[in-house]
Amino acid sequence: MVGASVTIDELFSEGYDAVYIGVGAGLPRFMDLPGENLIGIYSANEYLTRTNLMKGYLFPEYDTPIARGKNVVVLGAGNVAMDSARTAMRLGADSVKVVYRRSREEMPARAEELHHAEEEKIEFVLLTNPTQFFGDANGRLTGMECLKMELGEPDASGRRRPVPVEGSEFRIDCDLVVVSVGSNANPLLTNSTPDIALTRWGNIIGDPVTGKTSKRGVWAGGDIVTGMATVILAMGAGRAAANSMHDYLTLGW
Repeated sequence: MVGASVTIDELFSEGYDAVYIGVGAGLPRFMDLPGENLIGIYSANEYLTRTNLMKGYLFPEYDTPIARGKNVVVLGAGNVAMDSARTAMRLGADSVKVVYRRSREEMPARAEELHHAEEEKIEFVLLTNPTQFFGDANGRLTGMECLKMELGEPDASGRRRPVPVEGSEFRIDCDLVVVSVGSNANPLLTNSTPDIALTRWGNIIGDPVTGKTSKRGVWAGGDIVTGMATVILAMGAGRAAANSMHDYLTLGW
């Protein structure tokens, strides 16, 4: 693994002339709430990977166990959150709730994703934010406390900022929570490459046209540069970088 077993500088010393970094932004983001380490709380990355890629839905035919909650809560409102909610329903949940701190109008998932989720009886619990998780004596999730929100003035994203409603705490009973509030750049590779420029969020700074980074002979593209985006944008970045790398190998930096 580049960044752990071998560094980019070591690749150059082995005779490589150019390197493209397309590692994505796969470090799950959590909410840092009390009880978040209870058994039964997954990141969306792990939940979907174990279920689909590792075929957890076929356990025990495939040796990938996956918790099959009966009362499931998904935190977040993007496309990945909808995937997680619909997956939980397919795995046999009695109820699946999507908890989101803004209103439906601000939900970032595509309209068709929201429509399909509602068709499958996914419940949207809107203007609601989790504050803590509860567990039993064995450390297993039993529920979560939430706070009602109301929308205030727009924030930097242009969406109206959610404001807590004082005294509105309530509990949702659940035995499985999937946290789908985004991902960050994994620092494993960038920590071993100190001379590559990063944004304050830890993403690599790459030229928007060529993909060139601040380090000679290194290009980057996709989510590691842009943050979470689409596959088609990552593919386009790879093609643009390939052209730039060809120019470098034939004409120079």
